[in-house]
Amino acid sequence: MKVSDAMTSEVQLCTPDDTLKDAAQAMAALGVGLLPVTDNDRLVGMISDRDIAIRGIGMGRGPEGRVGDVMTADVKYCYEDQDLDQVSAIMGDIQVRRLPVLNRNKRLVGIIALGDIALVQCGNGTGAALSRISRPGGQHAQL
Repeated sequence: MKVSDAMTSEVQLCTPDDTLKDAAQAMAALGVGLLPVTDNDRLVGMISDRDIAIRGIGMGRGPEGRVGDVMTADVKYCYEDQDLDQVSAIMGDIQVRRLPVLNRNKRLVGIIALGDIALVQCGNGTGAALSRISRPGGQHAQL
């Protein structure tokens, strides 16, 4: 099974110039905790609810602070034609629950989440990925 078989293709985007308030409101309206950040049709980062809380509000930036100041710029991603089992293993290795999905022209085409994988694979690899994602530490440890 390929990533494109499980990903969510309708994705809300934001830009580095959007405010933290705009991003938070979009997340709340959609019931998500992560938005891709694009600039001139290119993926330049990701912003999470945690980025807003820790790097934004926690560091003294108010609701009018800019997404570009708190987003994660080192974006890990996968391709839509990659094998879903391979991507699930990668997610476990790098300890993330969601990845942006790009086509081979490096254009954003969706998001794949651990929950998406669980829905289509009924446990094949999802538990293993979750156990690796949930271990302490990793690159997303508290700064």
